[in-house]
Amino acid sequence: RADGGVLAADDLRAHRSVLLPAVTGAYRGARVHVQPPTSQAVLLAMALARLDREPAARGVEGVHRAVEAIVAAFAHRDDVLRPDAAETLLRAAAQLDLPASASRAHGPRGDLHTTAVCAADADGTTVSLLLSVFDEFGAATWVPEAGCFLNDRLAATSTDRGSPDHVAPGRRPVHTLSPALLERDGTALAISTPGADGQVQTLLQVLTGVLDDGLDLAAALDRPRWRSIAGALAVEADLEPGLRDGLEALGHHLRTRPSGDGMFGACCAAEHDAVRGVVSAWADPRRHVGAGAW
Repeated sequence: RADGGVLAADDLRAHRSVLLPAVTGAYRGARVHVQPPTSQAVLLAMALARLDREPAARGVEGVHRAVEAIVAAFAHRDDVLRPDAAETLLRAAAQLDLPASASRAHGPRGDLHTTAVCAADADGTTVSLLLSVFDEFGAATWVPEAGCFLNDRLAATSTDRGSPDHVAPGRRPVHTLSPALLERDGTALAISTPGADGQVQTLLQVLTGVLDDGLDLAAALDRPRWRSIAGALAVEADLEPGLRDGLEALGHHLRTRPSGDGMFGACCAAEHDAVRGVVSAWADPRRHVGAGAW
């Protein structure tokens, strides 16, 4: 109230968390589990489902297809709030357009926030977790009794009353938190990254690096990345010159950022390998990320 808020104690008392099963899709024979709506992680599942209908492609063609699959999936972002969103969007994935040249659709935005944590133990429990108050200090309202800041996720809602994401009593906004789990060949891999709309883009690049290009996870995390933002394509400065030239020839508007820029995410990952009886952890070279064993 002191900061002009309109929530009352009864609003908080009436809150019930929604617990839903993960959204599960397939890619190159692996199972990929993502956070259910109202997370936009289902857009990652959509992009993977569309790419799985095409033969694996490397180099310029592979990057171009991945960018266009992400951009096409983001056109459905507001649909994440519709009834049966997960089933409806996964069915719609087959119709996502992958044009031969860059669409430059507006698509994803450019925020950076969130904290990612992944863990695995010898018993096979594997956890992928994201937590966030959205902006650096959320709504910038500290609650001393709870020891936390209030988040400001409602800032991402629409003021257009015709939008399914319009802010209203009882509504839950679409959010960017997109933890994922990958199951294949007796292993369970937890992976997550900060990066707002970049989360699903970073995860797509890492997963396709492993499943299409045959990279080990360390190499997939280290490889230069791209990120679609408002119709342009941000790329790390160390992206291979051939890739850069090829993407520009296809009509992508490239914006070069320093190598290791935090806008390209910062994955953490943990894996339980039931076949070898090994637990492993990885840390992205970008941002402040660490991996350890206890």
